[in-house]
Amino acid sequence: MKAIICTKYGPPEVLKMRDVPKPVPKGNEILVKIISTSVNSGDVRVRNLAVEGFIKVVMRLVLGFFKPRKPILGTVYAGIIEGVGTNVSKFKTGDKVFGMTGFKFGTYSEYITVKENGNITSIPEKASFDEAVSIIFGGQTATYFLAKAKIGQKSNPKVLIIGATGSVGLSAIQIAQYYGADITAVCSSEGKQLVETLGISKIILYDKEDFTNKTENFDIIFDAVGKTTRKQCEKLLVKGGVFETVGGLEYAPESQEQLEFIKELYEKGKLKAVIDKVYPLNKVVDAHRYVDTGRKKGNVILKVSQ
Repeated sequence: MKAIICTKYGPPEVLKMRDVPKPVPKGNEILVKIISTSVNSGDVRVRNLAVEGFIKVVMRLVLGFFKPRKPILGTVYAGIIEGVGTNVSKFKTGDKVFGMTGFKFGTYSEYITVKENGNITSIPEKASFDEAVSIIFGGQTATYFLAKAKIGQKSNPKVLIIGATGSVGLSAIQIAQYYGADITAVCSSEGKQLVETLGISKIILYDKEDFTNKTENFDIIFDAVGKTTRKQCEKLLVKGGVFETVGGLEYAPESQEQLEFIKELYEKGKLKAVIDKVYPLNKVVDAHRYVDTGRKKGNVILKVSQ
């Protein structure tokens, strides 16, 4: 089968298409033919080891010192079950599924085996494979950090979302809306129209003004791009307010509960799939180059199979 191998840490050109053995499902495993995956900020961060100082040492210890120990990157997928192990009971051949693999990676490939009790479920009703895969990374990450901020325990919380047009930021807006939040979004002038399509009217354009100079206070500040510190935002928080960021060492662990939650939101029309660009698998270098620009609006999809 075809797969994209990360040959070493570095620019997009370190990604190479190779022929690798097609996996065979064990007793409790499912063989999925991947139709769609995505290129997200986490993939880029792993590929180029885009962190500084001590964190880089930690990431090398976790991921591999000179190159990823698991060289097939990608953490989300949507596809069709092509085979099941002898002990599998929840799924059958032909089922349309989507899921996430976390630090096991492996979704930049034509096939993957996953455990039946892993983070996998049927794709949302009426969702295409591209749409299904596009809601996973941002939805899961936003769900984790907003839950950590206890958004569900606050009544009409005031929430500031920094980096509102990336996959995490767009998901955070919609999930915060689900919880009845009063939302202010920080984005560029280029992204203003996209944010407005989600019904957001309070928008701060970071290329026009410094949002940290605002006098309004918030119950929750969520930095969805990892470029702001709590210290910079301290004066914007109410007493006891919460600051969360995707930057730093904290990793948003995946769970089946998160996957089912974002599926439910999609099916209820509370979470939209926002797709920026779609690339074929053999154009993975171009896809990573585009994500590297930082101008991605929503999700970048890799079409693995038709």
